[in-house]
Amino acid sequence: MGVKTMLPSYELGFYALAVTCAVVYSGSGIFEASRGNAPHRRHLVLLPQDVADFEWVMWFTSFRNVIIFALSGHVIFGKICSMTVPQHRAVVYMLYGISAVLGSMGLVYLMIILSHCLVLYSVALAKQKWLCYMAGLCCLASFKVEPFISWQRGFVTGAFDLQDVLFCGGSGFTIMRCMSFALESSKRKEGIYSIFDLLKYNFYLPFFFFGPVMTFDQFHAQVSAPEAGRKDDEMRNIRVHALLHVGAIIAVDIFFHFFYILTLPSDLKFISRLSDWSLAGLAYSNLVYDWVKAAVMFGVINTIARLDHLDPPQPPKCITMLYVFAETHFDRGINDWLCKYVYDHIGENHDNITKELMATIATFAVTTLWLGPCEIVYIWSVFNCFGLNFELWVQKFFQQEPFAKLEAKMSAAMSRRIRAVFGAANFWAIVLYNILALNSLEFALLVTKRLLLMGFPVSTLSIWFITYCGVQLIKERERILAIEEEKCDKAKVE
Repeated sequence: MGVKTMLPSYELGFYALAVTCAVVYSGSGIFEASRGNAPHRRHLVLLPQDVADFEWVMWFTSFRNVIIFALSGHVIFGKICSMTVPQHRAVVYMLYGISAVLGSMGLVYLMIILSHCLVLYSVALAKQKWLCYMAGLCCLASFKVEPFISWQRGFVTGAFDLQDVLFCGGSGFTIMRCMSFALESSKRKEGIYSIFDLLKYNFYLPFFFFGPVMTFDQFHAQVSAPEAGRKDDEMRNIRVHALLHVGAIIAVDIFFHFFYILTLPSDLKFISRLSDWSLAGLAYSNLVYDWVKAAVMFGVINTIARLDHLDPPQPPKCITMLYVFAETHFDRGINDWLCKYVYDHIGENHDNITKELMATIATFAVTTLWLGPCEIVYIWSVFNCFGLNFELWVQKFFQQEPFAKLEAKMSAAMSRRIRAVFGAANFWAIVLYNILALNSLEFALLVTKRLLLMGFPVSTLSIWFITYCGVQLIKERERILAIEEEKCDKAKVE
């Protein structure tokens, strides 16, 4: 994604985060009444940094130096290889990745990973898709379901703060990559890819522990291609993106010193005293923050991958720009994997309601296994599966007569306005369904009750109207971008 399309999303996301947090905290707790002779005087108290997000603290505090050291080494070795033996760069990436995994997690963990790679490679030799799915999902379950995960983790000796995180991250992504390799091998008409190709694919260090997942066909084609020169302004774009990610990290750290958007939802007694608008802003800002975190994490990794002449999955679409369930995801790599091997494979063109229902159920079943089966994940999966199907049901309903004729008689602008009304409702459904996983069921129920029941009609309709205006702006921006893209395509043809 180019700089022109990334900048608006970042600006919009940070602006929205700052505004909503300001709404939440205006007169609701960051100011404390001073005690003593002036009981009504209020002063600003600089609270300690919010450490509720374990992942952020891990990446940029306890794990920061390790990340910098490991990725810097990868870049240096990759650059030396590109200058000396560019045809063997994939081998160098693999050897460095194996060394990094061995040094950080030990020999036993490396043997566990290699054993799963060997099992799925052996299954791929049969060239049977159903067998690849079955073996892959069983291997994934062994890292997500008790007692199998504890049994395998028990072999890894030693203990340090990040061992469990690295164990689960590296093993989970390994299975997804091995499944992609097996499924792509089963489609290959002549022979099968070698196990050496699988190891080069799996042990590319920037993707190993935390993703994103590139499907095997894309990675193999890009890493096997002779290293070509860079396009005009490519290095400039990489530098700009790197600076954006550094700015994002600094901005989020600053926000953590003033806005407790992650800690507040756990204090139901406090947030129940907030206004409807503040509560809506808090719920929305939690999703914006999670998008920023995902954009930063995948953005940093993608910058390294682009230096290696790869085209990795892009960061997720800004939550502010989402008003349809079909585009809702926080990990574009996993989303692309699920779409290619499950959702599109079963749903085909997504026009048939029955096939779409089967495709979404299968997709969210795999997603539930990927996230780790538990009560909150089950609830999240059911609601998002329903939302995705409900979109298709509504779309099919309004394609019937007389609605199709009525829309045909409308202007394009009027059609967009009507669709924006439904899009605004969809936007808040996406927010409410996803704060289940990000915060808690109790917080999601409180927000739903306040916005739909206790806040009706004033708060409900006013928030809906503001969201409707935002969806209108987003749809207009998408229309302009589509026109510009069409003009560029015509210019290339001519």
